[in-house]
Amino acid sequence: MHTTPETLATLVAFPTISADKNEALIRYAATRITEAGGWIHTLAGAKPGKFNLLASFGPETGAGLVLSGHSDVVPVAGQDWRTDPFTLTQRGDKLYARGSSDMKGFLSAMLTAAERCDIKKLSRPLHLAFSYDEEVGCIGVRDLLARLKAENFQAQGCVIGEPTEMRVATGHKGKLAGCICCRGLPAHSANPTLGCNAIHLAAAMVREAEALQVWLAKHGARDAAYPLPYSSVHIGTISGGTALNIVPEACEMQFEIRSLAADDPAALVERLREAASRIVTASGKGSIEVRVTNQYPGLDTPPNSPLAQTALLAADTEIGKIGFGTEGGLFEETLGLPTIVCGPGSIDRAHKPDEYVTTGELAACDAFLDRMIATLA
Repeated sequence: MHTTPETLATLVAFPTISADKNEALIRYAATRITEAGGWIHTLAGAKPGKFNLLASFGPETGAGLVLSGHSDVVPVAGQDWRTDPFTLTQRGDKLYARGSSDMKGFLSAMLTAAERCDIKKLSRPLHLAFSYDEEVGCIGVRDLLARLKAENFQAQGCVIGEPTEMRVATGHKGKLAGCICCRGLPAHSANPTLGCNAIHLAAAMVREAEALQVWLAKHGARDAAYPLPYSSVHIGTISGGTALNIVPEACEMQFEIRSLAADDPAALVERLREAASRIVTASGKGSIEVRVTNQYPGLDTPPNSPLAQTALLAADTEIGKIGFGTEGGLFEETLGLPTIVCGPGSIDRAHKPDEYVTTGELAACDAFLDRMIATLA
């Protein structure tokens, strides 16, 4: 029987960066699942070479449990790795590789847990879900969830195995990403009043975003369970202008809003649009479009829910909320599934060179999943 570290060594060798295909990893997982007595419920992807996978063990009906994770990883280009990022390297109790924490450690534990369980004793089904392109906006799982909703898929709950150091998380903020697209009028810089400087429009919007952040800190919803207890507004990139002696015709800023469940992100975007309208009116020239490009909902499962309490006992650890986003809110929103987040590794090690998971974390995850699956017997 495969161990979880052995399985992790195989999974990290598939270089499933979000820009690339994940087909080989999914085919490998499907073979392991079939050999273990599982059956493939759904295998679908909207992009060539991209696949989601839902596999099931045990009865074909009944409200079972979903274990879910994404198969893609972030790029390694430009990072200073001391080891090959796609070869699992052990140093002491640390296992280094891209995706070891985020989140192929959990995918490996999912596979080995299913192989260890006695399928004949399951009175309700165990489901394993693998998605693609989570790292670039939770894209792939939407296809999977839409198909499952159409098929009236039922389950008692879902465990998302993002790296929480095996702590049980019942909530995280939602995320909305977008573009503040400013358009001006080009002119010679010798007489800039003949044009409209798009960078100046953008600068005014930066001030409005800062003002919105101040308002949220003072008047927005608060949740002390988060390190930052209120919703946040962030501008990550600015791009504009072509030459110093030309009044810039265009300037674009990428922004995000990470919102508490009690704050409506659409209302916050509308505040930015109202600010844009005031700025354009005052300028008398140009235009500003505040465009949403991607968003996913937050997660807010009650800590006293049956799933959260079962997971808390199974993990034998503390309960709380996390500062990063997951696919959990989409499972809750689309399928109505109570969802918690709990997995090996740490988000503080993810997306960096020399990412690692510990052997102790993998062992704790194995024990956690065995206890969760035992509730289906």
